Amino acid sequence: MADNFIEQFIEEDIAAGKIGTVQTRFPPEPNGYLHIGHAKSMFINFGTAEKYGGKCNLFFDDTNPSKEKTEFVDAIRRDIRWLGYHWEKEVYASDFFDIIYSYAEKLIMDGKAFVCDLSADEIRETRGTLTEPGTESPYRNRTPEENLKLFREMRDGKYADGEKCLRAKIDMASPNVNLRDPVIYRILRATHHRTGDKWCIYPMYDYAHPICDYLQGVTHSLCTLEFEDHRPLYDWVGYSLGFSPKPRQIEFARLNLTNLVMSKRYLKKLVEEGSVHGWDDPRMPTLAGLRNRGIPAEAIKDFCARAGVTKAQSECEIGYFEAVVRDYLNVHAPRAMAVVEPLKLTITNYEGSEETEFDINQLDETAGTRKIMFGKELYIERSDFSLDPPPKYHRLRIGGYCRLKSAYIVRADEAVTDENGNVVEVKCTYFPESRSGSDTSGIKAKGVLHWVNAETCVDAELRQYDHLLNDADYSGQDFSERINLDSEHIFAVKAEPYLSEAEDGTAFQLMRTGYYKKATEGGKLILSEIVSLKDNFNK
Repeated sequence: MADNFIEQFIEEDIAAGKIGTVQTRFPPEPNGYLHIGHAKSMFINFGTAEKYGGKCNLFFDDTNPSKEKTEFVDAIRRDIRWLGYHWEKEVYASDFFDIIYSYAEKLIMDGKAFVCDLSADEIRETRGTLTEPGTESPYRNRTPEENLKLFREMRDGKYADGEKCLRAKIDMASPNVNLRDPVIYRILRATHHRTGDKWCIYPMYDYAHPICDYLQGVTHSLCTLEFEDHRPLYDWVGYSLGFSPKPRQIEFARLNLTNLVMSKRYLKKLVEEGSVHGWDDPRMPTLAGLRNRGIPAEAIKDFCARAGVTKAQSECEIGYFEAVVRDYLNVHAPRAMAVVEPLKLTITNYEGSEETEFDINQLDETAGTRKIMFGKELYIERSDFSLDPPPKYHRLRIGGYCRLKSAYIVRADEAVTDENGNVVEVKCTYFPESRSGSDTSGIKAKGVLHWVNAETCVDAELRQYDHLLNDADYSGQDFSERINLDSEHIFAVKAEPYLSEAEDGTAFQLMRTGYYKKATEGGKLILSEIVSLKDNFNK
């Protein structure tokens, strides 16, 4: 049963006997790293094919060699595999350059394409407006034989870049500007990442796209909404070249998120200008960045499913995405403790050390417990003690009681200060009968504090991140003045040894702090923020 309008179209085509096996394709251009917006396209293309027992190809639209690299091809493959998708065939537009060229010669001989000498600026000036028709090129009525001769000379390198182009001959008065004799081939001397210098002319995307879909056997070409106005040109190419059956293009709304740079061009600019550490910087919305940050692939797919498939353009709050990630991690991430601003806590009536039981994840009944070492000297958060506490302060104060997570209740007796009056140590009394799991003390302690053992803890670097954009508005405009250059913050922290022993890449909930990914860099323990504990999204 259809869950969305795309599936309704597919089921109509199946019922009408127009198609057998559903064939889709995921069509990135290898001119940068994929970002979270591409995850929705993957979700739709791979997911739709899977639902109907069909196939989905990985199709690289490599028709612009000046911007494309093998590095980006490799990155795209990694990202798709990371999200758990599997393609039927790996296909490139460049696989079809010879036949795409021969189809152009066919259009020329059929009187449906002509070589034009106008410059790009002149073509733009004669295209007309939304309310006024365009002006026909003075070269529009060249004979097919003359056009074929000129086109072959373009192919052979006789003309300079931009000196000539091949245009489809459609209708300069069409209300759809995309049908006003669009350029379908341009001269471009650039070394292609696969074909080298074999070609000095390259097809435009709008021309190559329907041909490549047809040659792959694509039944449904699923595109984002900006291609809706291009669909008549997609269909024109298919009909003009006699494609049967002709692929059906269906458009859906792209995924837009507030506070994120959702443009390859600007993402590339951030990388090249050194505003971030690279394409996989944890602040980047690239899939490589999200993976490096510790965002689970399952959470991204869940988010795409929740966002749904619609025709209406909209923008999703970044807080909603973070809420989905948080929901996933809350269920799956083991718990651990780290102290960001350590304050020494000494238990004056305790000697030695002992192991206590710590819940790995209270929401996972199969997770069980692990041992943590309790001792006389501990570290707690500096913000968890106050000499002059505000009203309703439920953390440590002189004479006040708090429970140490998975251990005992303590009472603060004395604060030791330095020459500037700063508290450097808190001396406490513990109550042996208050041990977690077997508390018979009768003491009511409202606050529960996380801590680490001063003797066994390890030093770590904790990294916290703000959004790359300072605000959520005007996401379609120039990002340069909105970039948050102060979006990475680094702290020296004390962490329990369990974190340093864990496998790199493991996501943890640091108690009362947030969700963090564990990594090791140069022998140093790195705790990198995935998402905060606090949920600001209004469900």
